[in-house]
Amino acid sequence: MTGLAVTTISRALNNAPELAQDTRDRVQKIAAEIGYLPDRAALRLKTGRTNVVALILEPDEQIYGFGTYLVHGITEALRDTAYHLVITPLFRNVEPIEPIRHIVRNRMADGVIFSKAETFDERIRFLLDHDFPFVSHGRSQWPEQHAFVDFDNEAYAYGATKRLAEKGCKKVSIVLPDSALTYTEHLKSGMARAAAEAGIAYEFAADINLGSATDAIRNYVTKRARRPNPPDGYVCASEVSALAVIGALNDAGLAVGEKTHVVTKQSTSMFKQFQPAAETVHEDFAEAGRNLGRTLLRRINGETEDLQYISTPEFEWDS
Repeated sequence: MTGLAVTTISRALNNAPELAQDTRDRVQKIAAEIGYLPDRAALRLKTGRTNVVALILEPDEQIYGFGTYLVHGITEALRDTAYHLVITPLFRNVEPIEPIRHIVRNRMADGVIFSKAETFDERIRFLLDHDFPFVSHGRSQWPEQHAFVDFDNEAYAYGATKRLAEKGCKKVSIVLPDSALTYTEHLKSGMARAAAEAGIAYEFAADINLGSATDAIRNYVTKRARRPNPPDGYVCASEVSALAVIGALNDAGLAVGEKTHVVTKQSTSMFKQFQPAAETVHEDFAEAGRNLGRTLLRRINGETEDLQYISTPEFEWDS
């Protein structure tokens, strides 16, 4: 249909810069008109690539749109490339390493993205050892550098604690993530440093974490509010935990914004509509997704330097 050689057509479809722009435009126009798509099985045999990026998500990561926003951002980054996004679910009864092993050993994708990075994450160790392209949402403490996208949770906890001190709080608390997760230590460090500078007390909620059922978080905070020397300020690492904390404080007869104060991260504007008394700091999961996608493409293409990105919280407090 074009009168061009197969190799020329291939280069034109891949937008090779050595070809004239009018040649690329003509080939791509005809391909679009006839609905041409490369055979992915043949492409894999020819190039060794799948043109697939795998995103591993837990079902509960859909809460408050985390997964939705992440997918939106990643697909934006993959737009106008040959890559497609495939979501691999991680269910509660499956070890987190299992889908990683399956993808790598069966070459199901050219790169993988996953969240909830642990301090010494075996998924990261496995992928580093197999030299398989990946980007984690969150960091580890392995000595080798690896690609990651993260939010500066230490800066968030520091700023949020400082804000609670400014509001008059004398003792602050936080419901932390699972102790294995890297950002748990970041949150603890930020709160401890700010509390020391402000001359106020702090404590970390015991026997519960962000993965606990919301009823368990609510029950803990209610009971703690009724015991001696309770916290009068809470830093929340997620909107879901903030809702449980605020509900518990209300149950204990403590009006948020008056007798107690809450600062929480939020990823949507919805939380603020329902809980205006709490102060919020935005964490942009869609932008995180875009950075994850862009970084993974660079890693797939062989880059190994400057593949770490940490977004900084912006504090815009109410008067």
